[in-house]
Amino acid sequence: MTAFEEFGVLPELGKAIDEMEWTLPTDVQAEAIPLILGGGDVLMAAETGSGKTGAFCLPILQIVWETLKDIQEGKTSKVILTTSSNWTMSFFDRTDALAVTPDGLRCQSRDHNGWHGGRATKGVHSKGAYYYEATVTDEGLCRVGWSTQAARLDLGTCKLGFGFGGTGKKSNAKNFEDYGSAFGKNDVIGCLLNLNNGEIRYTKNGEDLGVAFMLDPARRKDCYFPAVVLKNAEMSFNFGATPFKVR
Repeated sequence: MTAFEEFGVLPELGKAIDEMEWTLPTDVQAEAIPLILGGGDVLMAAETGSGKTGAFCLPILQIVWETLKDIQEGKTSKVILTTSSNWTMSFFDRTDALAVTPDGLRCQSRDHNGWHGGRATKGVHSKGAYYYEATVTDEGLCRVGWSTQAARLDLGTCKLGFGFGGTGKKSNAKNFEDYGSAFGKNDVIGCLLNLNNGEIRYTKNGEDLGVAFMLDPARRKDCYFPAVVLKNAEMSFNFGATPFKVR
């Protein structure tokens, strides 16, 4: 354990600090860091070179990381940039050309040549069954489903993203296979993730299309997020604020 970890600093930060050869905290750091991490309000004054920047920045990094992790795992009702407790699509976890409406419930891409994707503000993990619906609100190419935070935003092109596209194909790790049928404007696609048995399945306008993917047992405790990727298209999302097409 490093000297900074004794003040409550995360081991990952403690290791990074040690690699920077910050062997021991300064006096101001020793006083301020435990207070800030404990939730206290701290006002300090000290001479240049006393370590004030580190005293504030280390706790800030840790608090931001812990808060984002809680949001992503659904352990808190906080959503960035909004006071709503409803799930929304993220303003941050997306490619630059994917537009998200202020309420976080509609995504749009107007790029005719490229795919642009994003994920929701919250994820689910460990156990339980989860469902949301996405409606195609304009013509174009869509793919919707679930992915981990480590997955590519181009849903379905890596092992950690599981998508169902408008061409009637399911995709994971760039493997595109026939599934269900094609969908387009005004169609409602339901996305079900059952972490109890590892199933991912989809519905189209209320009709169950059957099991699309089975998660590896070792991956069922990963945190999964609603995800979408669009090419000159638009989709709206219902995370339960209004009645689902499938009940």
